Amino acid sequence: MTTRRYYLFSYDIASDKEGDKRRNKVFEALLARGEHMQFSVFICELNPRELAELHSILIDILDHKKDQVLYIDLGQANNPLDTGVQTIGAPLQFSTRVLVV
Repeated sequence: MTTRRYYLFSYDIASDKEGDKRRNKVFEALLARGEHMQFSVFICELNPRELAELHSILIDILDHKKDQVLYIDLGQANNPLDTGVQTIGAPLQFSTRVLVV
């Protein structure tokens, strides 16, 4: 069994016409795999294969001289995030995602 882990993703994409297109592609790639938390911040629950696939997709999208995606391993997905993630202001809210096969 492959261990799933939580990752926090954040991106900073150049502000120009082409950057806007890349930003939309990065947003869509992350949204398809995770929870949109704030403007450019996502939390994704991924196994190693899914992380490698997402990494490859992002490599192809980014302008490596202008853009950046930062991701941080938050630990195993069997540990609830609401006990380790703190907020100031509005509370942390996760939507309920349902996988339909």
